[in-house]
Amino acid sequence: MSAAPTAATVRALMPRAREDLAELVALRTVARTPSQDHFHRAARRIAALLADAGLPEIRLLPFEDGTETVYARRPGPPGAPTVALYAHYDVVSAQDETAWSSPPFELTERDGRWYGRGSADCKGNVVMHLTALRALQDALAGEPYPGLDLVVLVDGCEEPGDADLEKLLRAHPDLPTPDVVVVADTGNAASGTPTVTTSLRGMAVVEVEISTLSRTLHSGQYGGPTPDALTALISLLATLHDSQGTPCLPGPETAVPAPRANTARYTEADFRAEAGVLDGVALLGVGTIADRLWNLPSVTVLAVQSPPLDDAVPALLPSAKALLSVRTPPGADVSRVHEALAAHLRARTPWGAHLDIRRVTSGPSFLADTGGTAHALMRDALRDAFGTQPLEVGAGGSIAVCSAFRTLYPDAEIILCGVEDPPSNIHGTDESVSPAEIAALAHAEALFLRRLAATRPDPHRPGGGVTRTPPNGQQENR
Repeated sequence: MSAAPTAATVRALMPRAREDLAELVALRTVARTPSQDHFHRAARRIAALLADAGLPEIRLLPFEDGTETVYARRPGPPGAPTVALYAHYDVVSAQDETAWSSPPFELTERDGRWYGRGSADCKGNVVMHLTALRALQDALAGEPYPGLDLVVLVDGCEEPGDADLEKLLRAHPDLPTPDVVVVADTGNAASGTPTVTTSLRGMAVVEVEISTLSRTLHSGQYGGPTPDALTALISLLATLHDSQGTPCLPGPETAVPAPRANTARYTEADFRAEAGVLDGVALLGVGTIADRLWNLPSVTVLAVQSPPLDDAVPALLPSAKALLSVRTPPGADVSRVHEALAAHLRARTPWGAHLDIRRVTSGPSFLADTGGTAHALMRDALRDAFGTQPLEVGAGGSIAVCSAFRTLYPDAEIILCGVEDPPSNIHGTDESVSPAEIAALAHAEALFLRRLAATRPDPHRPGGGVTRTPPNGQQENR
């Protein structure tokens, strides 16, 4: 890389990155869809791209739902650190495709951003990994490839939040144990501001069904004394928040983590603009915006099963369903949150209605240990690639694979970063990614991998320790 600085190498690779992202976005790898053809094609294409990027050992690891996780490895010299780079290629539904400004499964450039479902979450991160690996490979004429045991995992079943990757990896105990895992499935607090995510909320999702009648009844003939199930459900859902919008669930008290010196802070004005909150509409809850987003619980009604307006008739319904999601504070036991939610709902079900609660999915919260060598190297690499000091933030979402990696590899450093900046609108209409974010993150990751390879045990320090040995004893390419 000394002959061609890393940033210039990455810039030259960006047309290839766009081609790869366009090809991947065109494959409809929507989570839990019945057809597996696009999943199989995506897994094989990603495998081919990783092989071309210099990882000779390729395996497709099948899971019971028919998806495949792409596993690629470039073995390193004996004693070299083992690093796993993670991303996923499944995406959420585009929902109403007519609401998009351009076809969701056709990568489209507008105003310097690339639009398409999965362009940021998380196919953009797959392409970021590929671009970093190609930057290392293109430097072979000038410098040796980093002495790492390098593994790439590209998951096909992340979006459901079930941590299926843990089951898959347990079924393959022959795979190497990583010292460092880079999970590329988050993003920067602001465009162009390097960010490391240090905490994630957990997730508890349940389906509730209220039943009040044995059959549907005419609302005029029976309306008045008859308990309608949909009305009962609405009454029950209204108990989940107080008048300020704060969740009413009892549960384990979880302390709000003290902010670090370089933790991002939200102003209410910035958040309102970013979230698109309409003028005059109040924000919910109490406390700082950052705490409400990252450290405190939230409750969302994801769906209500009811007749569509165009098909409504004057009838009282015998049953009604809703899907509820609770985002749990970092450190909270998600099983206790499930119990608290069930107890709350049962105690407040109106009119003696029958209530059935079914757990749909759970995802544990996550707190990163940021004091290790790998985190320090990544912070340095992000600073050098972006030209500014990185921030540390929490994230309101849940990434179950982080806790899966923590369970499987308790001694590994787990680093969260990625290309999903606020304008990306992941999971929403007109999802997009900035090519500048892909380029800067790929630059940082290439620097990080080379610098990590330059660490070595120091026999003169108690316990061995780790020292950093950049090539030629100088700060490496910026």
